[in-house]
Amino acid sequence: MRPFDPRLLRAAPELRRPVAALTVVAALQGVAAIGLAFALARLVVDVVSGGDWQRSGVWVVGAFAARAVLAALVDRVGASASHRVSSGLRRRLLARWLAAPAESRPDPERASTLAVQGASAVEPYAARFLPALVAGVVVPFLAVGALVLVDPLSALVVVLTLPLLPLFAALIGRETEDDTRSRWRALEQLAGHFGDVMRGLPTLVSYGRARRQVEVVGAVSAQHRTATMRTLRVAFLSSSALELLASISVAIVAVTVGLRLTHGSMTLEAGLLAILLAPEAYWPIRRVGAEFHAAADGATAVDAILTELAGATDCPDATSALGPKALPRVPSGQSVGVEGVGYAYPGSERLVLDSVSLEAGPGLTVVTGTSGVGKSTLLDLVAGLRVPTAGRVLLGGPVHYVTQRPFLPDGSIAEALRLGSATPPSDAELWSALDRVGLGTFVAGLPDGLGTALGDDGFGLSAGQRTRLALARALLSAAPVVLLDEPTAHLDAPSAATVRDVVRELARERCVVAVTHSADLVVVADEHVHLTAATLEAVPA
Repeated sequence: MRPFDPRLLRAAPELRRPVAALTVVAALQGVAAIGLAFALARLVVDVVSGGDWQRSGVWVVGAFAARAVLAALVDRVGASASHRVSSGLRRRLLARWLAAPAESRPDPERASTLAVQGASAVEPYAARFLPALVAGVVVPFLAVGALVLVDPLSALVVVLTLPLLPLFAALIGRETEDDTRSRWRALEQLAGHFGDVMRGLPTLVSYGRARRQVEVVGAVSAQHRTATMRTLRVAFLSSSALELLASISVAIVAVTVGLRLTHGSMTLEAGLLAILLAPEAYWPIRRVGAEFHAAADGATAVDAILTELAGATDCPDATSALGPKALPRVPSGQSVGVEGVGYAYPGSERLVLDSVSLEAGPGLTVVTGTSGVGKSTLLDLVAGLRVPTAGRVLLGGPVHYVTQRPFLPDGSIAEALRLGSATPPSDAELWSALDRVGLGTFVAGLPDGLGTALGDDGFGLSAGQRTRLALARALLSAAPVVLLDEPTAHLDAPSAATVRDVVRELARERCVVAVTHSADLVVVADEHVHLTAATLEAVPA
């Protein structure tokens, strides 16, 4: 867990300009702090000696105003940068996972922790720690340089004691790193277990085991709480140690200055300047230590996110309806070619598909087989969502994939229909597609029509309505290859007949490969293949 990872500037280019601005502002803050010290020392000397203290007072007010303006500017730049970096990293994470095949994606609990809590934890890191880090690098050098000119002995004391602060901060930070990683592991376990419980809640309720999970979630939450408190204790210890070291170091400077003032070997103005400048050398490093522990989650999250983004691979621009880029494949005209494809799920040696070959041209190709034999996996491979263990997939263009549970964004019906279209269709085209799948009357009866907001994952629609909405999206797509996974499932007889007509309409212009258990869809197919024992067998017409 490094305080600053250079990879962050490469992964988030929007951070480069704020970091450069913060460096300039930090240097100006150092100059303003030194100027304020000189102005205060001059004011005290003028008051004691009866000099022109009014003019010195004006310089003091001006220096205070300059420091206040620069501090507000740092906060503004840091807050703006933190929001852009957090949202930018989240977008890059989601884009990387969408572009990657299923085998390269992290576990759901890790993905949700990184994209939600992880990206959010970057905000205090970028808003507070990075400005403090830049100031901690620039300001001490300026303060020590001014001390060398004013009082070399005080500068020597500061130079000898200043390295103790980052040394102790690093020693305590090693303990914080271990505690923070333990806390993140506990958070991932909590997120994963809670997600598993929510997905299996109906089954747990039916078997009377739901209340038992309350205790398990409570135990995992207690682990997370314990790790958090341990991290906070170490953070408070670190802040106290840095404060103590800085106070002792400033006290040493003050004692040496006081002794020399007593013996008359030093002027009052020089002594005041030494006492005022010494804390300015220690304060930025104390703040770096305090902000680092406050943003320790962000530092851990940055490391985890950058490591995840480092695994991204370049892919061509072929896309499916779900958004991910397809893996590199060899074009073979307006058709689908599967040559000797084998596939085993990650962590398993058993082949779900073994030496499967398929050729599908323009028209409707129907794939049947018993449940669990690998039909949906075959479509995932053709769509580029998974990488074959053996063999290859050949496509001539982009693929539009309608899964058994199609993705619907948290937006309006119009937005859901326009998703994945290179050229957004007009409202008239949307209504035409809805009428063709039998949803025109239903949508027209909604209060806002096409502007009606859908809930998360199409909440508010039945499974059949979600499927038909996704099929309307396929009609609006220009992809030459359309993959359909159980398009007539969850539909009554009239709706299934409508969907069959739409599928035949698509097959007149494109290559359509449909997985189904419906005998009615098999009857209208141009080609029928049956998947059994991980191989495809052609069924005579």
